[in-house]
Amino acid sequence: MVLVDMHAAHERITYELLKVQSDNQSVRSQPLLVPIRLNVSSAEVIAAESYSPHFSDLGFDIEPLGQEQLVIRSVPESLLREDIDMLIRDVLSDLIEYGQSDRIEDARNEILSSVACHGSVRANRKLSLEEMNALLRQMEEVERSGQCNHGRPTWMSISLAEIDKWFMRGR
Repeated sequence: MVLVDMHAAHERITYELLKVQSDNQSVRSQPLLVPIRLNVSSAEVIAAESYSPHFSDLGFDIEPLGQEQLVIRSVPESLLREDIDMLIRDVLSDLIEYGQSDRIEDARNEILSSVACHGSVRANRKLSLEEMNALLRQMEEVERSGQCNHGRPTWMSISLAEIDKWFMRGR
């Protein structure tokens, strides 16, 4: 017997779909009404200039404003509610120390995960037979369908032998 956590399974399916849609669509950037000024080190200004094309590809418009200040004029729409100051500082720190950073991608994935969680079927909702079958078919097609975005299993298998033990059969 296989038991499926419909919320966890639907959450994984929704998350993977959102990631594909996000990856296939060019990043939408939102100009800020009030640009953000960041006081940073000269090394961070140099890193921001060096990696400017990468920031642009991700939806950021960042320019130097003097030797120790940056101005952020636009950010990706998906990150509007994030702490942009801290995110940029962390990314610049990673770029200086390691020559790369996954923080923007991680922040985007966290948002997609949250949207998927809140947009998935909830516990106690009764699914129709067609909905159950569709969920199972979608699980077969999705990567990492064995666990939700939070790492919880989406399904459990119980053998007939285990069920027999519960009811003290075969003794």
